[in-house]
Amino acid sequence: MDDLESLAVKNRLKVLRAERDWSQAELGGRLGVSRQAVNAIETGKHDPSLPLAFKIARLFELRIEEIFDDGDHDGRA
Repeated sequence: MDDLESLAVKNRLKVLRAERDWSQAELGGRLGVSRQAVNAIETGKHDPSLPLAFKIARLFELRIEEIFDDGDHDGRA
């Protein structure tokens, strides 16, 4: 695994969207981003900006940490 791949943030966005029966386009509309942006975040090709991550968390009524996982579980920055 290369260094960039190890920095990828995993997320539950696809699962959360599917639980609500929303299309990528519908989620994008609710967030003010394109369907392609939603796809890129869901597939890990792109990490959302911090403001977008907060917007996603508010939409799903979850904490950011409940949606996005950077794999750093030892509590150190």
